[in-house]
Amino acid sequence: MPDKSTTSKPAAPKPVTPAAEPQEPQTAAAATETLSALRKIYPIVKYGDPILEKSTLAVKEFGAELEQLTEDMFASMYAAQGVGLAAPQIGMSLRVAVVDVTAGKNPEAKIVLVNPEVIHYEGEKREEEGCLSIPGFRGYVVRPQFVTVKAQNAKGEPFEIRGEDLLARAFCHEIDHLNGILFIQHLSMLKRDLIKRKIKKMRKLGEW
Repeated sequence: MPDKSTTSKPAAPKPVTPAAEPQEPQTAAAATETLSALRKIYPIVKYGDPILEKSTLAVKEFGAELEQLTEDMFASMYAAQGVGLAAPQIGMSLRVAVVDVTAGKNPEAKIVLVNPEVIHYEGEKREEEGCLSIPGFRGYVVRPQFVTVKAQNAKGEPFEIRGEDLLARAFCHEIDHLNGILFIQHLSMLKRDLIKRKIKKMRKLGEW
């Protein structure tokens, strides 16, 4: 799910030049930026790839490898200027998603969802929505205003989390991805077909 608050591309990491004199210790933000630069950035799978419309497999093995994957997913999401990313969007049919509605501004807002499911929802809210796998297209989607999600973290520890407004929308959007559902399936048939025709034309022109 893309971050609609900005359309500018993220600045490329600046090269580090060795200093002749001892420097001040790195700030937490600088350390995070340096670590992110070392992460693997996956290309985002675009609409038309069959993996996006298939249900994913439950994760049964937890540990360092899964933790590495989720951190790489965060880095890939930030690089694409998103606030949510599901494993199928990087070509993996796993029930894993990451969410950060602050788009990297608050490290404590990072949420890993492994084998998630919505166990409670309340209210409705209609807002414009987009998707990193369908770049350039948006539409108004009705989602719950509040949701409670049951999931596991990358270590396999179970937890529940409640989301409101954008966070609730991001949870629902990413869990939809894990069930092979794209946001355009929530649009009217007319709007959905219009988007599909435009993408088909772009594909023929080599622009997709």
